[in-house]
Amino acid sequence: MACDFYQLATPGVQGLHPYLPGKPVDELERELGISNSIKLASNENPLGPSAKALDAISAEVKDSCRYPDANGFKLKQALSERYSIETSRITLGNGSNDVLELIGKAFIQPGDEVIYSQHAFVVYMLVAQSTGAKAIVTPAQNWGHDLDAMAAAITDKTRIIFLANPNNPTGTWFSEQALRSFMTKVPDSVVVVLDEAYTEYVDQSEFPDGLKLQSEYDNLVVTRTFSKAFGLAALRVGYAVASEAITDLLNRVRQPFNVNSLALVAAQAVLSDTEYLQRSVTVNNEGMAQLEQGFKALGLEWVPSVGNFISVDCGKDAMPVYQALLLEGVIVRPVANYQMPNHLRVTIGLPDENSRCLEAFAKVLNS
Repeated sequence: MACDFYQLATPGVQGLHPYLPGKPVDELERELGISNSIKLASNENPLGPSAKALDAISAEVKDSCRYPDANGFKLKQALSERYSIETSRITLGNGSNDVLELIGKAFIQPGDEVIYSQHAFVVYMLVAQSTGAKAIVTPAQNWGHDLDAMAAAITDKTRIIFLANPNNPTGTWFSEQALRSFMTKVPDSVVVVLDEAYTEYVDQSEFPDGLKLQSEYDNLVVTRTFSKAFGLAALRVGYAVASEAITDLLNRVRQPFNVNSLALVAAQAVLSDTEYLQRSVTVNNEGMAQLEQGFKALGLEWVPSVGNFISVDCGKDAMPVYQALLLEGVIVRPVANYQMPNHLRVTIGLPDENSRCLEAFAKVLNS
């Protein structure tokens, strides 16, 4: 009789479903036999990588036979100089997803509780479930985090609270004052993870800078990524900033060489490319306005966003709209798994991509 390996797996893994990424262009075109498709599904930077990053990669490729610097010394030094943080408080990861999982491994035991908000990034649920924790999902407020409800949900079993600012997939955000007020209600024994994957896009005077706040709260861990505004999604590099004690613990569970050499040098290079970052933000601001105007003309509503994406309300089940958009060669992201069945999340693209997306929406909704 064949062994049932599913029964041998840990309970958390038995109930997991793999993360579903945005549909790749190549896959869509193979399936439908079409060409010239556009992807606005995964919150990627439409500009392509920084020229400085490409130059750094080109110079590093000749040493691909060598293992990367397991400590990421030069990238940590660059982060330290850019953000005025000690290298002893930095943990590098294979994307910020990797760092989020490291935090779970370091602090969660089966039966512990993890708090996150409704409509929050799905990886928080995956971390909780894979580690055997009980997920406490608090109701959203205006599509965003209700920090008062999250604070009220804390018990003596709470180990981690995940906060996304801005939140994905809604693009909502909370202020520095709200965050400070929330932190006063959290016991020192509860680790608060502030996920700032999209922070570079935000230009709000009351928006908190987690890296500046982290030193005030020993139980605060701030995560960031080079996948979004810095345009290095394919290379998978992110980082966490935390107290020295938490950083030490994260490095105990971190895999050796978890960030490859090309990612390390590319991240270091793009960190100094202020012109590229500013252009990325400008293109995003202009593209956001373009999509908002287009959706308004179509009579559609959306969730106001400060990220590089916008979740638009189709006014009905969004899956048929999503499927019809695919036939037009436009890939966006359905978010029914975020309890948003009528919404589609659209990444901000280049002007011609945004125009094509709006044209496809108009055609599909009018058919």
